[in-house]
Amino acid sequence: MKMKVLAGIVILALIGTGYYYTTGKTVATEAQVSAPQPPPVEVTVFTITPQKTLLTRDLSGRTSSYQVAEIRPQVTGIIVDRLFTEGSLVKAGQQLYQIDPAPYEAVHASNVANLRKAEANLKAVEPKAKRYQKLVEIGGVSRQSYEDTVAALEQAKADVAVAQAAVTASKINLDYTKVFAPISGQIGKSSVTKGALVTANQATALATIQNLSKIYVDVSQSSTELMNLRKQVAPGDKTGSINAELILEGEKEPYELKGEVQFSDISVDEGTGMVQLRILFPNPDRYLLPGLFVKARVAQTQLENAILVPQQSVIRSTGGVTTVWAVGDDNIVNTRPVEVTKALGDKWLISSGLQAGDKVVVAGLQKIKPGATVTPVETSTSAQ
Repeated sequence: MKMKVLAGIVILALIGTGYYYTTGKTVATEAQVSAPQPPPVEVTVFTITPQKTLLTRDLSGRTSSYQVAEIRPQVTGIIVDRLFTEGSLVKAGQQLYQIDPAPYEAVHASNVANLRKAEANLKAVEPKAKRYQKLVEIGGVSRQSYEDTVAALEQAKADVAVAQAAVTASKINLDYTKVFAPISGQIGKSSVTKGALVTANQATALATIQNLSKIYVDVSQSSTELMNLRKQVAPGDKTGSINAELILEGEKEPYELKGEVQFSDISVDEGTGMVQLRILFPNPDRYLLPGLFVKARVAQTQLENAILVPQQSVIRSTGGVTTVWAVGDDNIVNTRPVEVTKALGDKWLISSGLQAGDKVVVAGLQKIKPGATVTPVETSTSAQ
């Protein structure tokens, strides 16, 4: 009897287990089927459009004056007056200093008197030479007397020429007592005051004038890059030029006026292979000063079909591999390896891995996974 009861319990247990595996599994499957599927994740995408892009390079350099003139005296004397305000703007031809002219006026007056004396002697000799010329023909005077008179005439003419040269030299020295500005620009501080003794062609400048209406930026660039830069100017095109932008230290936006690369007077340093490149920038408000450390953004080459993507769309792994999330035509998203060349503003320049029409995810990256279906929304960000 006990055996029959035990057999019954076993049979009931087996029946219960079979029911669980048959009915229980069926119920779970139906629940899964009836559960609502989540909608596709909405992501922001950027559509690749190749475009013409100018590649630039920032070159460090320093500003220097467009024109510089150091004022030095041409004659020796005492400064009797200074005729400008330090730090002011002066014009070319404006008088800056007055050196005591009295000694040079005296020398000039003496030379003028010597000239008049020589001219008077010449006037006395000339008629005598003419008379002797007629008399020698008829035997009225000897040939020797006539030749002596001709020699005296030539001597008198030479004396006049020497006296005239002395007058000219003394007049030049007298004029040099007035020191004028050779160029227009801003004049610095004066190294001498009224009453100071200055000497001709002294080493110390009286003052310095700098023309700041334009300003140079001198930078260094490799000879190879320079040759590529030269190719951008069409052969025979005299108006062709390469523009550059100026970035001041501590400022994010470039200087508002563009400069022009100057190709004259450059040579390659044999030791470094670098060349000194000079860029001329307009400076009408004299905002730029000489001696500033700046960066010049110079065009290097132009790409006709460059592929640019927003920087936030590129993911760099710890191993240095760069990828983007690309959305296919079926709206399924997957990672795609790309090669990044350089940053251009807020974009990356892509050399391989993407082509025109591809869509890359720029926002919503944390919500997607490989093979997921997404709802792409076009971004308003432009690659320009």
